[in-house]
Amino acid sequence: MNNFRDTGRAARVAGLGAAAAVAMGLFSTGAANADTFVPLPDGQRVGPGVTITRTQESAKISPSLAANGAGRVAWLSGIVTADVTQTPEGKPGPWNGAANAPGTNNSSTHGSSRMTTGYIVGCQISIGDEAISAGVGGGITTSGFSASGSIGLELGPGEVAFVGVEGKDILTTGIYSVEYQDVELEIQGCAGYAQARSYTVVEIIGDHYSKTSLYGMPFSIG
Repeated sequence: MNNFRDTGRAARVAGLGAAAAVAMGLFSTGAANADTFVPLPDGQRVGPGVTITRTQESAKISPSLAANGAGRVAWLSGIVTADVTQTPEGKPGPWNGAANAPGTNNSSTHGSSRMTTGYIVGCQISIGDEAISAGVGGGITTSGFSASGSIGLELGPGEVAFVGVEGKDILTTGIYSVEYQDVELEIQGCAGYAQARSYTVVEIIGDHYSKTSLYGMPFSIG
């Protein structure tokens, strides 16, 4: 099965560095069960051999069914594309980590270039550059889809988690796309405010190994 498809190169792109106001629309099925819709700006990042573009990102924030005051649910949607113009042909194999073993050039992939997208989630902490930098130190929890297709997190004050939504191996040049709609992210244990921020990382293996990251705009989960 082909791992990539050409989605076209035309995309409306707004720089993340520019100031952007997020409009919030309220809609509900009842006064006691209101959802908050948060549209998020597009973004783009150009790196060695790749251009990453994020469009149509949004979040819908709902009260948790647990109704305990420390939980909330976000339904996440977006489209991410990686236009890869330079990569050696890879062959997926065992994960080698980033131990700088011979031939890996300190890659944390598993034998091929790779695209990974997900969200950084924090409880009572601003998901800015400090939180992103903290993730490099290895003190951040990671999670991903459960068998039901949802993501569940237990977060206390000051805790941050990286949660994966989807990833694709990059075996040759081309345009790779990840599209997701209404991915459920449920947070429990956070009595204060919570924030989230999307991320996409593309690693290009080979003699000129590179890692390019695109981050979305932080948004409140209540």
